[in-house]
Amino acid sequence: MLKIPTVAIVDDDGGVRTSLTSLVRSLGYQVRAYTSAREFLDDKQSPEPDCMIADIQMPHMTGDRLQAVLSSSGRSFPIIFMTAFPSEAVRDRVMAAGARDYLEKPPDSDVIARRLADLLGPR
Repeated sequence: MLKIPTVAIVDDDGGVRTSLTSLVRSLGYQVRAYTSAREFLDDKQSPEPDCMIADIQMPHMTGDRLQAVLSSSGRSFPIIFMTAFPSEAVRDRVMAAGARDYLEKPPDSDVIARRLADLLGPR
């Protein structure tokens, strides 16, 4: 039996989180949604996701800080970042640290579908 890949969505905006969750599920992937980077890091019960879609601008811990914490603890999976406030400096930093993409909000659903298919295989 093939394992269905799991995508973690980390975004403090409930509307974005809900729409991304619906989109990713409709593409055939499993989804776990988190309201913050801390909520994701505190989830010790769930297995590692196969991919993450995360916002950059979140209170308490930004997406790029989450990426650094994950990297420093040896946790490695593809991350697609999104932001409503694009910056070349942040883009360059997260991409240099291994991010797979840096998208402007609102993300295009076709782009998300292609990126996930590239990273996880089509569903």
